[in-house]
Amino acid sequence: MMSAKGKGARSGYRGSVKAAQNFSANQDAEHLYNAMKGFGSDKETIIDLLTSRSNAQRQQICTSYKTLYGRDLIDDLKYELTGKFEKLIIGLMRPPAVYDAIELRDAIKGLGTDEKAVIEILASRNNKQIHELTAAYKEVFESNLEADLVGDTSGHFKKMLVVLLQGTREEDDVVSEDLVAEDAKELYEAGELQWGTAESSFITILGNRSFCHLQLVFDEYQKIAGKEIEESLRGELSGDFEKLMLAVVRCARNTQEYFASRLYKAMKGMGTRDNTLIRIMISRSEIDMLDIREEFRMKYEKSLHNMIRSDTSGDYKRALLRLCGGDDDAAGEFFPEAAQVAYQIWEVSATRRIELKGTVRPAPDFKPEVDAKALRKAMKGFGTDEETIINILTQRSNAQRQQLRQQFKSQLGRDLMADVKSEVGGPLEKILLGLLMTPAQFDAKQLQKAIKGAGTDERALIEILTTRTNQEIRAINEAYKEAYHKSLEDDISSDTSGHFKRLLISLIQGNREEGEADLARAMEDAKLISDYLELCGSTDEDSGSMESKFISILCMRSYPHLRRVFQDYIKLTNRDIEQTIKNDISGDLRNALIAIVRNVKNKPAFFAERLYKSMKGAGTDDKTLIRIMVSRSEIDLMNIRYEFKEMYDASLYSFIEGDTSGDYSKVLLALCGGED
Repeated sequence: MMSAKGKGARSGYRGSVKAAQNFSANQDAEHLYNAMKGFGSDKETIIDLLTSRSNAQRQQICTSYKTLYGRDLIDDLKYELTGKFEKLIIGLMRPPAVYDAIELRDAIKGLGTDEKAVIEILASRNNKQIHELTAAYKEVFESNLEADLVGDTSGHFKKMLVVLLQGTREEDDVVSEDLVAEDAKELYEAGELQWGTAESSFITILGNRSFCHLQLVFDEYQKIAGKEIEESLRGELSGDFEKLMLAVVRCARNTQEYFASRLYKAMKGMGTRDNTLIRIMISRSEIDMLDIREEFRMKYEKSLHNMIRSDTSGDYKRALLRLCGGDDDAAGEFFPEAAQVAYQIWEVSATRRIELKGTVRPAPDFKPEVDAKALRKAMKGFGTDEETIINILTQRSNAQRQQLRQQFKSQLGRDLMADVKSEVGGPLEKILLGLLMTPAQFDAKQLQKAIKGAGTDERALIEILTTRTNQEIRAINEAYKEAYHKSLEDDISSDTSGHFKRLLISLIQGNREEGEADLARAMEDAKLISDYLELCGSTDEDSGSMESKFISILCMRSYPHLRRVFQDYIKLTNRDIEQTIKNDISGDLRNALIAIVRNVKNKPAFFAERLYKSMKGAGTDDKTLIRIMVSRSEIDLMNIRYEFKEMYDASLYSFIEGDTSGDYSKVLLALCGGED
């Protein structure tokens, strides 16, 4: 037998709302009655009182209110309040099981089924909560929850919901090592090794095993399959069933991180998903809101309090902030419990073995002479056949495109890039020409534009130089020299300055070590980083030499080694390296250092964020979008797509489709390689 490792146990009460001391239900009922008596209502009193009482105390207040005044408190609150604020306050007044039952009923019986709400509730509740909500549903609606769900859903999604509704998940924290191995093997054979997926195995194991057991199964599965189970689920399942199974996996791994992600997605972008925001803030306020806050700040580098404050308004905002329970950014310090979470994130990063996958592969039966003839025909005469050009160039590997360029010149005596340039314009021209260059030529051109354009594009410099391998950096240097007859180092030296320049010059040497972590040296490096960051901004005579060593560590140590260094840094300081850099360093140097850290942690996620920022909001940053789609299409764009979906709850394909148009969009979508 073995114990699941899971998340470190947190001591004490982890809710943000606590039972009030010296509580008097009659006195509170009187205050509420007075707050709603006469013209208008005293909303501040309502907020202060109801957000500082436990749910059990609120139920007592309801009883006292009826006894004292012969009126229903919830009815009076509904009469006095409106909109989202009303929904939030009324939700607080319901017993938790009744609240969940009402939310499920609304999700099922409303205009169309709200599958995300159904998934969130049923994937995250424990057996006791499931039993209580099914009983409450029957009592409140005089209907059977299972029958209502079965009537409103279908297929494997329906089957998994029925399993979860039984509330029979094992709850032991000690599990069988043999059973862990069996379950991991069964899931692997049911998914990766079969044509199609034996969904029943996934339903049985993910629907019934304890979360402690499942954490170990997921670790074992990763060893067998060489990939995380989430990646397999995305590849094998689809639709609502896929979303439900992924939610179960996330809750098993870390329920609080799952809710932090749901809260972030409820508030990011245009508009707020208020139903989700209200439901989570109410349902977790007396369970684990403090832990959710920790996860939120770790994952999104801002406090939950801060995001609620900037995304909501009025009495609704004030009530939500009271339920949140505090601002983790208030003191500008890294809150202590997050050190443990940060350490675990680095530990996961250190043990993950990701198989990098591109979306563009070499075309089978490639015949460059046939392609050359087809391209010439597409560009000859009046008008251009853009579709043929797009189909050929996006469905050939870069090596094949280079052969095609050579064939075009030897067969037709023409320069393919010059012909393309004369036929198309705008972003379409830029992306097609980018595809026709070698990766090193393309990167060299992007760097030259970043340096020599109107003002330096530091973000482009940072993105390219912090993400390329030694081999890629050396090839870029050669391509730059050949194209512009100057060294990349000289141009960067003349266009940047200070610490930022020193860091970029170090990166373009292409001398990063490539071995595993040296455990003894990792602690020494962590100590040096800690000492340097403490001296940041000082005029101490040692700071110069320490700065050189600091830059050398981040630019020359291998990724596996740096992951260990960043773990040891947390042990030394109780802070995460990224948070420290944000607090202690500014400007372009700060951005470059954070880029290095994020690439060490998860390079595909770094690019996913860059793609998201290139398309969100008003206008599209086509330079960044083109650069990443071209440069990563044969390396890890499939992995980037996966991370994009994980981070933003939307596919990269749908984002591109909604943000671009015409033939330019067709090229991007072809490179993207499919809709997730």
